Amino acid sequence: MDGQATTGQELFTVNQLAEALGITPRAIRFYESKGLIAPRRVGSMRVFARRDRARLLLILRGIRLGFSLAEVREYLDLYDLDPSQREQTRLLHGKVATRIAALEAQRADLDEALAELRDIAAQAEQALRHDHETTPSRRAERGEAA
Repeated sequence: MDGQATTGQELFTVNQLAEALGITPRAIRFYESKGLIAPRRVGSMRVFARRDRARLLLILRGIRLGFSLAEVREYLDLYDLDPSQREQTRLLHGKVATRIAALEAQRADLDEALAELRDIAAQAEQALRHDHETTPSRRAERGEAA
């Protein structure tokens, strides 16, 4: 297929779209099975329009940023229902603010865990140095009695 329909609209096969987006055809079929994209049929072949490509980019971005498929679907559904995109933007703002807060809380938890692990590592290193300094062979080298 040459990527063009008789209407002049650019169309993609599942493999072309997968290659263009750096994902597998199976991933595209998964999003299709979840109703997030809906390719057309040309004969027996499923084809995807530029709109499907744009939706897939939004899906992938949402997933990468930690949103659930249900949240991505809600966002995409609003896009279809509200030509002004006002409700979509309002929803997006709220979801993004919530996600930022969650990630900041995770970062604080990670910083705390890392500090504690670094403290434990320093204690373990100190204990190993102390053990090495007090072994009988080290004391003998220094002329200390065993």
